[in-house]
Amino acid sequence: MIFSLINKYAPSNAKNDILSGLTVALALVPEAVAFAIIAGVNPLVGLYAAFTMGLVTSIAGGRPGMISGATGAIAVVIAPLIALIIDQGGTLEQATEYLFAAVILAGILQILFGVLKLGKFIRLVPHPVFLGFVNGIALVIFAGQIKQFELEDGSWITGEPLITMLAIAAATMAVIYYLPKITKTLPAILVAVIAGTLAVILLGIETRTVGDIASIKGGFPSLNIPNVPFDWDMLTLIFPFAVTIAAVGLIESLLTLNLIDDITETTGKPNRESVGQGLANSATGLFGGMGGCAMVGQSIINVKSGGRGRLSGVVASLALLAFIVYLSEYVEMIPIAVLVGVMMMVVIGTFQWCTLRLFGRIPVLDVITGISVAVITLWTSDLALAVVVGVILSALSFAWESASKIYISKEQTNDGDNIYKVKGTLFFASKEHFQELFDPKSDTDNVYVDFEEARALDHSAIQAIDKLAERYKRVGKTLHLQHLSAECRLLLKTAKHLVEVNILEDPKYHVADDKIS
Repeated sequence: MIFSLINKYAPSNAKNDILSGLTVALALVPEAVAFAIIAGVNPLVGLYAAFTMGLVTSIAGGRPGMISGATGAIAVVIAPLIALIIDQGGTLEQATEYLFAAVILAGILQILFGVLKLGKFIRLVPHPVFLGFVNGIALVIFAGQIKQFELEDGSWITGEPLITMLAIAAATMAVIYYLPKITKTLPAILVAVIAGTLAVILLGIETRTVGDIASIKGGFPSLNIPNVPFDWDMLTLIFPFAVTIAAVGLIESLLTLNLIDDITETTGKPNRESVGQGLANSATGLFGGMGGCAMVGQSIINVKSGGRGRLSGVVASLALLAFIVYLSEYVEMIPIAVLVGVMMMVVIGTFQWCTLRLFGRIPVLDVITGISVAVITLWTSDLALAVVVGVILSALSFAWESASKIYISKEQTNDGDNIYKVKGTLFFASKEHFQELFDPKSDTDNVYVDFEEARALDHSAIQAIDKLAERYKRVGKTLHLQHLSAECRLLLKTAKHLVEVNILEDPKYHVADDKIS
């Protein structure tokens, strides 16, 4: 069984996948616990989510080497659901059951998304938005490490404990940075975690450990149908949260897929990943997990440690389960400062430093878009909102730039009539500029407008052509429209009979319009 799994999921990279999987498992523990606390649920709910999400997506997902688990983005989404149930008089246990139901429903929605092959649309996310997303995630991870220096009462660690934590973190970062220059036999991150933990224990250094955050001791997750009333009221309560969980999870997962594609110079399968995320969330809800999605930090740790196959994610998940069931007391000995050092190296590796060199070299609106996405991601931890805002800004930027890129060249017929050859794209943003290019009052009695080198993209373009025909009609002049597509001719009203049809030369592009089915 084990050998067949290795042969299937990592035929040429088994050793690296196993070692990188163990490294990832160690990094999963504190984050899963922290995200569960943010969501307001028991830490084991976060750990079980990390195990189930990681295992199912590693087998069924569309991106080998990518790691999924409990994430901060999902924690932020589900926290209001937990608070809502408790505010209505429910207990934490009851609220958690509603959470499981919402996660299962979110998984079903994600499966539908993948089955309908909508994952390909993530490729439409503009590059400035992608850069902003990656940089925002790096800043979120960085902010999360800063919080590790905060005590339970809200005060900050100071004095000798602070110096100790900083020294351990710096030493961990140094091992991760310099070890690959000496040997690449073992993953530097795994060596750094083990060496740092042993050094702290053997030297008797007093510092916070994973066990100081919460106990990770637990048993095997068991199948559990959510204990909620299966009625319309329950569905209306959880449905908005399920939609948000599904949307946020898919956006973060598919953008992470793109990031890992770039790092590994391979191509993942967005639709399969959508189905895999859906199966994982549905399974997570049935086995007591809080739901999740792809994890940028852990995915980068995995590929940087040599993990390329599906086996790396399988090993990470099984190792995490072993930590929970059998090795919790040893994992709880890992110093928080060691893991802070690991994640700080992830921040350095995740942040796209090339963006700092783009100022002054790319359009200002692209710079504003990237910064906006990063800031929104950091400020709200709402990746869906950040990406949607980024896409809107990019679309507005494109529309603004394209609006002025329509112009005409003027020629004359043998009879002295004017011929205007339109070049560019006519759509909602360029329609006003298009009108300004013509002056019917001073034009010839017969005017020819040639659209052979232009495209009418939407209904606003059709309306602009009609309006131009009306302007010439009001001053008693005849407008002749040439080389319009069949759809354009169909949609025109005033100018319909002014079109000169040339079947052999007229274009056949489609117009985006609600009148065309």
